[in-house]
Amino acid sequence: MNQKETTQTESSDENNERSMRKVAGTALAGTSIEWYDFFIYGTAAALVFPTAFFPAEMPATVALIASFSTFAVGFIARPLGGVVFGHYGDRVGRKQTLVVALLIMGAGTTMIGLLPTYESIGFFAPLLLVVLRFVQGLAIGGQWGGAMLLVTESAPSNKRGYYGAFAQAGAPVGVILANLAFLMIGASMSDESFMAWGWRVPFLASVVLIGISMYVQLHLEDTPAFKALEKNKRKQQAEHDKETSQNTTSADRVNPDRSPVFEALRLYPKQIALAAGAFISIQVTFYILIAFVIAYGTAEEGLNLPRSTMLSAVLIACVFQLFVQFPAAAYSDRHGRRGIYLAGAGLLGVWGFAMFPLIDTGNFLLIVLAISGGLAFLAMQYGPQAAFYTELFSTKVRYSGASLGYQLGAILGGAFAPTLAVLLWKELGIFYVSIYIAFAALVTIASVLMLTETSGADLDE
Repeated sequence: MNQKETTQTESSDENNERSMRKVAGTALAGTSIEWYDFFIYGTAAALVFPTAFFPAEMPATVALIASFSTFAVGFIARPLGGVVFGHYGDRVGRKQTLVVALLIMGAGTTMIGLLPTYESIGFFAPLLLVVLRFVQGLAIGGQWGGAMLLVTESAPSNKRGYYGAFAQAGAPVGVILANLAFLMIGASMSDESFMAWGWRVPFLASVVLIGISMYVQLHLEDTPAFKALEKNKRKQQAEHDKETSQNTTSADRVNPDRSPVFEALRLYPKQIALAAGAFISIQVTFYILIAFVIAYGTAEEGLNLPRSTMLSAVLIACVFQLFVQFPAAAYSDRHGRRGIYLAGAGLLGVWGFAMFPLIDTGNFLLIVLAISGGLAFLAMQYGPQAAFYTELFSTKVRYSGASLGYQLGAILGGAFAPTLAVLLWKELGIFYVSIYIAFAALVTIASVLMLTETSGADLDE
């Protein structure tokens, strides 16, 4: 290769890298605000909603369980969001579908910030809260697949895990933003003002998401894999028009007239089920660490610590998660997805038994250590997950298949995790919450062991 060709190649590589960083940065921004919207609900469900949206005469523990039950509604909606957005994501494109999901989330979350309380409109308050939480669940069910595929389908195969971690990083960044919002609002006003109206500000701030969705629409293109799929579809349609008299069928060929969701279920039932199982440990532990521990730490019958103590501890731990997530994802590019995923699940199951004794000390540094350890081991799974799930499915049904596996795992693992943790703590003791975490880890380990290694798979088959 002569010097001119070498220079051109280097220039092309540099442009591709710059373009990839733009896609990854945009996906990170979009998912961060989207998850922020989803997670401020969890924080508010622990701190505000039991008194704002339920009768004052309701016992505190019952109100907390009721509040976390509305939190679960978002998870129940997520598989439906995965089905609806998966269908259109595989039909019309990753980008367009992501834009719609971002707009729906921004609108739904802003409306939660405008809701009247129980004192104003009675039982209509929790009813409207449930409806808007369902809207949030629909949006997050569609967002993950779009953002994740926008990055992983655009990335080079040897960096798919690393760049996929940018879309995954939206979750811990969203928690950081949510907790920062509540800490800043709480520090700037009295507790009375915070409970009366201050909690609404973080919800209203989600209007920013509408601007991000417009940026995605105007400045990003769809993925190379989806463009190749569309080109191939046009070619196949032309061939089909010429060969209508031939009866060629294949169990592995996608029926173009059938919904991509049904095709994903027909072609990849095992992969979808195991992907859901592989997500259980992450979901159970994550929502215990970002929602339940706040309620446990601040409740009078718990540790009775200041709200700011628990919010700050979770915030710091999520920063630590980010520092683990990217190296874990990059490691999976070099050494495979399954090994690092299995190690994270095993360590997380063991750490669950150390976590609550550390939290029970009431010492801030030990609380940070407890939550950080859990999120670090969780990050060893969550970092490589985007690439892992992308590589499990063919381009034609990838949005649908990956979304179904992810969102089914979300509802099975995350929907009732805070509620079950509260019930286990109240009825049996906090040790049984650790057993719950360990059981979830075993489910994940078994699921991953039954999946094949996917690192380096060709996405343009």
